[in-house]
Amino acid sequence: MRTDLFDFDLPAERIALRPASPRDSAKMLVVENGALRDQTIADLPQWLRPGDQLVVNDTKVIAAQLKGRRIGRETEPKIEATLIKRLDGSRWQALVKPAKKLVPGDRIRFGNEGKVCLLGHLDAEVEAKGTEGEVTLSFSFHGPALDQAIADLGSPPLPPYIASKRTPDDQDLADYQTMFAANEGAVAAPTAGLHFTPALEQALRDRGVGLNRVTLHVGAGTFLPVKVDDTEAHKMHAEWGTISAETAERLNAARKSGGRIVAVGTTSLRLLESAASEDGTIQPFAAETSIFITPGYRFRAVDVLMTNFHLPKSTLFMLVSAFSGLETMKQAYAHAIGSGYRFYSYGDACLLFRAER
Repeated sequence: MRTDLFDFDLPAERIALRPASPRDSAKMLVVENGALRDQTIADLPQWLRPGDQLVVNDTKVIAAQLKGRRIGRETEPKIEATLIKRLDGSRWQALVKPAKKLVPGDRIRFGNEGKVCLLGHLDAEVEAKGTEGEVTLSFSFHGPALDQAIADLGSPPLPPYIASKRTPDDQDLADYQTMFAANEGAVAAPTAGLHFTPALEQALRDRGVGLNRVTLHVGAGTFLPVKVDDTEAHKMHAEWGTISAETAERLNAARKSGGRIVAVGTTSLRLLESAASEDGTIQPFAAETSIFITPGYRFRAVDVLMTNFHLPKSTLFMLVSAFSGLETMKQAYAHAIGSGYRFYSYGDACLLFRAER
């Protein structure tokens, strides 16, 4: 499909720079059979039925933003790196700025004044360099020691549409993490999960709605716009995910009893669809997925999707257009823009009921 079919204009003032407080006070646009209803996140339980099963992503965002300088040559320019994919115990793939200042063999010393990391800094060698600013970094530490160094020296990897408008701060350490965060490995938050509070979780349980955890380590490529003219030419990023046998069994049993699968976020949806067989049975899963969902895709596992509002021409807007229909989602987004909804990672949400085919 043509990528420009998924384009729309978004006024800059609609981009949220801070989350709603409390989190479940954010707006929620319900999209069901083409009808649009303005609600709040706290209203979620009334839109679900006893026996429905929520599926949340319990990945934990690491402090993936590192600042340092190139060392060992006459000039030592400042370097910014965003870790995007762990390769092994000591190596990460990263996006760096300015990439033109680095060649394979260069060393980067990361560190911030006022923060102590063992000897006060973290060194990495540039092993390889790609064509779009991505490099392979081999760090001087390994395993848990490297993880701790990154946690000490790094900062929250806020998306550029937030970070370009304000400086990330300590409040983001809490704000850019869901209440379910448990398994470290994401470099971007599963943003639909940011809306949940203990009070909302209890209200859902009181309603008879189950809550299930899966893990998909979100990569930085999730939120990027598609740059090719046709979706067929887009290469999807791969992300690691896991669904336990117990969770798969519980979800399958609920569906057989008439319960619906409600994915909290596109990351949960993509993982569930990757693990589903043709008849919709969810299998245990532990692998990478690069599933790319566009209109025409037949959903096998997920019945309802709670998700934030996404970027124009992004794979995520394509996904929600596949789920609820492209024209329906264009109308929903136009309504949201006109009604003051807040967009993107710290913004409001929508609750989408799968369009009947």
